Amino acid sequence: MTPIHTMDFSVYFFSANDHYDFGERYRFILDVARFIDDHGFTAIWTPERHFQEFGGSFPNPSVMSAAIATITERIQLRAGSVVLPHHHPVRVVEEWSLVDQLSGGRAGVCLATGWHRGDFVFYPDHYERRREITLDGIETLRALWRGDIVHCPGPEGQQLEVRTYPRPVQHELPLWLVHTSNPKTWIAAGSRGLGVLTLLDSWERLADNIARYRDARADAGLDPEGGTITVGLHTFVGDDEDEVRALVRDPVRAYLTSFISQKRSDAAVAGSSSTITDEEQELLAAAAAEDFYQRRSLLGTPDRCELVVRRLAELGVDEIACLLDFGLPFETVLTSLPKLDELRSRFAGPAPAQTGAAPMSWYYDR
Repeated sequence: MTPIHTMDFSVYFFSANDHYDFGERYRFILDVARFIDDHGFTAIWTPERHFQEFGGSFPNPSVMSAAIATITERIQLRAGSVVLPHHHPVRVVEEWSLVDQLSGGRAGVCLATGWHRGDFVFYPDHYERRREITLDGIETLRALWRGDIVHCPGPEGQQLEVRTYPRPVQHELPLWLVHTSNPKTWIAAGSRGLGVLTLLDSWERLADNIARYRDARADAGLDPEGGTITVGLHTFVGDDEDEVRALVRDPVRAYLTSFISQKRSDAAVAGSSSTITDEEQELLAAAAAEDFYQRRSLLGTPDRCELVVRRLAELGVDEIACLLDFGLPFETVLTSLPKLDELRSRFAGPAPAQTGAAPMSWYYDR
């Protein structure tokens, strides 16, 4: 088959905890980063999560990205995501400007509103206004990144003038909004010229949301075909369909069980009683895992996965963020990366020109 058009491939980390210690996990991430940097992938995404085992290896994506910057030369280093209501915008720009300098202009940030009540220990009063705070903070981030002076509240009611340092390499900060369930996120992102990072929960909803995004860009006077739509998919590509299915069945189910447990826990904190029993939760996770395998993942052979990529391309998706760390042994994932690269190469366009200054990785042995 001839690809409909090119598709960018990235790697997205968002692990549940497992039997590996944190040091092993971070070494695994760096090993993956080296591979994808050498093989034409677009970016690596690391999230922000707090106080729970699901994603608990990632309390600060800027720190993780700074480490990755020193061992890579090409891939974009992206937060997937920064929960803006947990941070002062000035601090976000300072941290990611440093990542931009370390990487020679490869930083990017996806913004999230946050949803887990327990995370709002940082700014408890932001919880009810988390969406408003996130959207209102976008222009502040952009202004600070450009080097503008921004007025911020200071002690005793004073307004302080702030200009951040270090200055970044890129003139504009690449920004995304993370989408979970609210279709208005697509409109907000489109009208503000941001990309969208989402998971594939329904092909029909994805098509509808992309149409909303294109319309919102057009209404804002932007190129409706511009912007970047990134879709995260559970990914493991292998030679044999039966072997892949056997390998991923239990890890995917356990991953989804961990996610559902977290949602139940958050509902309990919010004072809502869950009507789902533990047995029903396991059945729900098993059904979701089967649906993932059949319709909403890159799990299988390159030929099988190519059909999914082509369908996403037809909808107007620009980039696939491959979620690799859902419970498989790290060595198994690493040895499968050449097969994923084979799939990527079927949709590869011309190599992008490197932007910005040379990264600082030349200080270090590869």
